[in-house]
Amino acid sequence: MKASIHKHDLVDTTEMYLRTILELEEEGVPPLRARIAERLHQSGPTVSQTVARMERDGLLTVEGDRHLVLTEQGRNTAISVMRKHRLAELLLVNVIGMPWEEAHEEACRWEHVMSDSVERRVYELLNKPTRSPYGNPIPGLEQLGLPEDDATDLPAHGERNLAFPGLTGSVVVSRICESVQTNSDVLRQLHAAGIDPGTIVTVAQERDGVTIDKSGDKIRLPREVASRVFVAAH
Repeated sequence: MKASIHKHDLVDTTEMYLRTILELEEEGVPPLRARIAERLHQSGPTVSQTVARMERDGLLTVEGDRHLVLTEQGRNTAISVMRKHRLAELLLVNVIGMPWEEAHEEACRWEHVMSDSVERRVYELLNKPTRSPYGNPIPGLEQLGLPEDDATDLPAHGERNLAFPGLTGSVVVSRICESVQTNSDVLRQLHAAGIDPGTIVTVAQERDGVTIDKSGDKIRLPREVASRVFVAAH
């Protein structure tokens, strides 16, 4: 069942919008108001009103082709929220023991209430991680003391999504995008088949889906979902 982010769950709507724009950038999806409406299950007029307010507040600009661009202030806030989100996911999975497929939704709440001092303690407790349980790089770690040369804000070199034309054969799973993490059924299916970040799998393209094979355990993903699971050569 696909998890919905309802208005009453949004501790800070502005922060969630900023994080969603950053999330879209990571996936290579143009950050448009329509995409935010889809991701957050909000109406077009609501999104337009919120974006207009955020533009007045100096957090983003709306370009001529309607895509959204974060200002320096907006990007710094988005990075901070995403960093706390991914550290919360790690804490929930690795320390608290929450099921892998449930951690994302809970972290969506924690990201807005985690103080900077707690964030630093969590980072130290987790032995200074650089990636989330789903393989996504934790951005802005230089703010927590990690040398900039060691930071992993950028995806792995040579990444392709599973639905990339012509992608077949053996690859290693590198990351599962935030938008896939909202679907606990897909996450449960991937995890049950052992298809986690760092796993070597064999990929086969089909007309309307992608088949992933790990040691004989096969699962089939719709192309829309497959396009948000990234892999790299190994």
